[in-house]
Amino acid sequence: MRITKLETIFLRPRWVLLKMHTDEGLVGWGEPIVEGWSKATAAAVQEMGRYLIGQDPRRIEHHWQVLYRSGFYRGGPILCSALSGIDQALWDIKGKALGVPVHELLGGAVREKIRIYKGVGGESPEDFREAGRAAREAGFTAVKTGPPRRVRFLETPAFVDGFVGNIEALREGVGPDVDIGIDFHGRVSPALAIRLAKALEPVHPLFIEEPCLPENVDAMVTVARSTTIPIATGERLFTRYGFREVLEKGAAAVLQPDLSHAGGISEVRKIAAMAETYYCALAPHCPLGPVALAACLQVDAVTPNFLCQEQVSLGEGYLKVPLVDEAGHIPVPHGPGLGIEVDEEAIESHRYDGSWETPRDWHDDGSLADW
Repeated sequence: MRITKLETIFLRPRWVLLKMHTDEGLVGWGEPIVEGWSKATAAAVQEMGRYLIGQDPRRIEHHWQVLYRSGFYRGGPILCSALSGIDQALWDIKGKALGVPVHELLGGAVREKIRIYKGVGGESPEDFREAGRAAREAGFTAVKTGPPRRVRFLETPAFVDGFVGNIEALREGVGPDVDIGIDFHGRVSPALAIRLAKALEPVHPLFIEEPCLPENVDAMVTVARSTTIPIATGERLFTRYGFREVLEKGAAAVLQPDLSHAGGISEVRKIAAMAETYYCALAPHCPLGPVALAACLQVDAVTPNFLCQEQVSLGEGYLKVPLVDEAGHIPVPHGPGLGIEVDEEAIESHRYDGSWETPRDWHDDGSLADW
């Protein structure tokens, strides 16, 4: 079997799908995307195609090593995301060729269903309370929310009280049996994160995500040591090398690699194993499309230290058979490869030119606010 073509497809709202063709008629699907940099990522896929065309798609680890190591420059969002989508497609082909789901090739599932969480929010405590109640009644055992879009380096008591009040209302809505993740989104400085964490401890959050940006691991360590709330991070880190220092310094208790950014199925499987040796949980980041989510589910199925899975699309209008939410869980897929079939006729209506701008926001003085 040989790879004959790499086809990239831009789909609304901001996704890129990769269709990998072979000379035996099997195709593999991946999702190589950097949000806001779709065209650059798709171009990197085609650049990597110069090596891949004519290769046997079943040599997954070999191709990963060649594409990551042989170009002299390694890592980064564009190259790693292109490689991630390619890796997903290679695993999809291999699973289809053998007639088994990818998780069977990774050692077999350790669970029967994948826990997912629901994003919630609002403008007032009552909004948060009602959103929490609705999520609980729908069967979710975990929800996630975040701070307002604009956060200054240090904030007023009114900001702190307002934000904490919303989370307290959310806790009232979900009750004590539902977990609450709080995504600070890297918008918050370490000093403010410490103040907020102290005020949030009585609510017992599941984790605080990205309490500060990940470039300075020592700053995250400072936050982690200041609170009893577990710290989560990883959506902006690439390959196992990006997670090494986080683990060694105890900066986080939950790792959140993105299977469309961090290196695909192959690499996130290794990151999960590294995390397990430090007693850290895995909660893959996935604000993307159904192909990326399908790849996540394969890793979730085989990861003993899996915690919960982010998702925004179960594939309605994109997959022939959408993934199913059963009371806050997705059953482990048992179809071959990634376990999904892209509806190529239906996705035609979602095509666009790939131009999507990352939202920008501004402080009152006109300076840029972190998204």
